[in-house]
Amino acid sequence: MSFFTKYFNKNKKEDLDKGLEKTKSGIFNKISKAVAGKSTVDESFLDQLEEILIEADVGLDTTIKIIDKLEEKVAKDKYLNVSELNSMLKDVIINLLAENNTGDIEDFSTPLQQKLHVLLVVGVNGTGKTTTIGKLAHQYKKLGKKVVLGAGDTFRAAALNQLKIWSERAGVSLYEKGMEADPAAVAYETVQYALNNNYDVAIIDTAGRLHTKKHLMQELTKIKNSIEKKLPGAPHEILLVLDATTGQNAIEQARHFTEATDVTALALTKLDGTAKGGVVIGISDMFKIPIKYIGVGEGMEQLQVFNKEAFVNSLFD
Repeated sequence: MSFFTKYFNKNKKEDLDKGLEKTKSGIFNKISKAVAGKSTVDESFLDQLEEILIEADVGLDTTIKIIDKLEEKVAKDKYLNVSELNSMLKDVIINLLAENNTGDIEDFSTPLQQKLHVLLVVGVNGTGKTTTIGKLAHQYKKLGKKVVLGAGDTFRAAALNQLKIWSERAGVSLYEKGMEADPAAVAYETVQYALNNNYDVAIIDTAGRLHTKKHLMQELTKIKNSIEKKLPGAPHEILLVLDATTGQNAIEQARHFTEATDVTALALTKLDGTAKGGVVIGISDMFKIPIKYIGVGEGMEQLQVFNKEAFVNSLFD
């Protein structure tokens, strides 16, 4: 059984296909119209392809890379029809994602490398950060892991309440010190609590800080240092959550957060609500940080481990 068949069961594939419908109609349908009646890739088509990819928020630099690589393949393989063109485009984009280690983990059951796995989650308000935390907790709990959530967003009562709801929904523990507590102290004590009580996973929330506020961004360093002080080598992951519907603004957020802290992985949410899902490709290429998760719906099971072959196949099939 192939990895694709094993991991992408019918439900997951349906969720992915449905989640990418808007982007697919924006890219695939336009490409089909652009190549109608053509037997070769000419300058006119390449200009149209550039426009299509940029409109899907792939980004200018990444679009140019894709077109350059496509031209190389066309020169070598001799483009004949739309089916062959789609196949070439898929190969180009999959290889581009592979260069950035995106889509390399298999699924949520990939073994954790340490007894207590500490995950710090960052991102601005409204990206789906807390929802992503809840869905991750749910997946780890399904695997039999003992999970605690750390309520490090101590600035908004709504954030704490939302995290409480998700902890109950996922059936996991919550460590919190209430409003206006020091976020770095909450992070430190969450790790301490997890160690003392033999937890497998600690997922720590942070305030949805505006990426334009430098002093708030600096606090991320304080939180990270606090965690490492309690458990050397932690956090083992720093996950940046981005809202795919914001397109180029998501790229700006990624730029500021990667400058402020050592982001190790990305989660792109709300792909089902945008026609600009090409931002996934652009962000992966621009920041050389793996996209680990994508959100393709509101359901508990609709946070998926990102698989580059499945994503690109869904986009072009």
